[in-house]
Amino acid sequence: MMALDLTIHQAPTKKEKPDYDNLSFGKHFTDHMFVMDYSTEKGWYDARITPYEPLLMDPSSLVFHYGQSVFEGLKAYNSGEEVLLFRPEKNFHRLNKSNERMNIPKINVRFMVDALKQLIHIDRDWIPTQEGQSLYIRPFIIATEPALSVKPSAQYKLMIILSPVGAYYSNSDQMKPVKIYVEDEYVRSVKGGVGFTKTSGNYAASLKAQTKATELGYDQVLWLDALEKKYVEEVGSMNIFFKINGKIITPALNGSILDGITRDSVIELLRYWGYTVDQRRISIDEVYNAQKDGTLEEVFGTGTAAVISPVGILKWKDEELVVNNNETGKLSLDLYQTIAGIQTGSKIDKLGWTVPLNDL
Repeated sequence: MMALDLTIHQAPTKKEKPDYDNLSFGKHFTDHMFVMDYSTEKGWYDARITPYEPLLMDPSSLVFHYGQSVFEGLKAYNSGEEVLLFRPEKNFHRLNKSNERMNIPKINVRFMVDALKQLIHIDRDWIPTQEGQSLYIRPFIIATEPALSVKPSAQYKLMIILSPVGAYYSNSDQMKPVKIYVEDEYVRSVKGGVGFTKTSGNYAASLKAQTKATELGYDQVLWLDALEKKYVEEVGSMNIFFKINGKIITPALNGSILDGITRDSVIELLRYWGYTVDQRRISIDEVYNAQKDGTLEEVFGTGTAAVISPVGILKWKDEELVVNNNETGKLSLDLYQTIAGIQTGSKIDKLGWTVPLNDL
């Protein structure tokens, strides 16, 4: 891959900042964005930081017709003394895994981490400072070649946009357990497909089931495997963990489950604490039986948005399975407080996960 330079074009005027006491997710965007283009002749080229502005694209751009796109999600945190990123290289490595499956050219991970630091440095005054708030980071790649043939694009655009976001948990519902609907009609992905990638179509395919769950009064969907509709895979926006009779179990990565950065962090942290984490197939029947015999101690999801999301109720078929009296478990709370503390700098990072922004 050719060496890349980074050009910076400062915005001539600055936007008005949103009300940081009432931040919504993904509604406000900073003054600048990162853009880089690709062509088969040049490779990745023209890396630049520019004012945030709309895109001008040809209606025949391949992304509109055949969905060749990938994305990532991570955050920057203001510790009060410095700005911290949480394992950003893992996100760009995972972006390359998505790229490979979606037939998109790979990117240079080291360059992208450095470019991201530069972008955040320029828009650092957008990073919220209240407890639980952060700057959400959305890198994405889209196919931009104007064509209607079903083929890999010869042109791509990689962009990073930034958005200040509020705390996932408010003080009134701190770590309130969520209600999960176990989906046994629709399927999300199958081994050999694109379930392990962060590509737009995965999320479009999940919307129908999510709408059904919402209408029934549940927060998210727990997906089962596509072939037997028997084995637990993941929640719509989270990986899933079970504490059964003192043991931690999470579905093994099988080609249809996203390799979550928070999932990996939880496994590493649990092992650091002395737990054994069993990554294997786990059936919904096993979860059901554990709840019935009283050995299902905790269920929690892991993801960038919430870090840890305790599950209080699982709706499967005609039954609601109550977990831990619909209360947040001790392990879930310990994991949340530790990882969130490392992310924001309030706890010592013994595992070497955080990257200071001033390390340019």
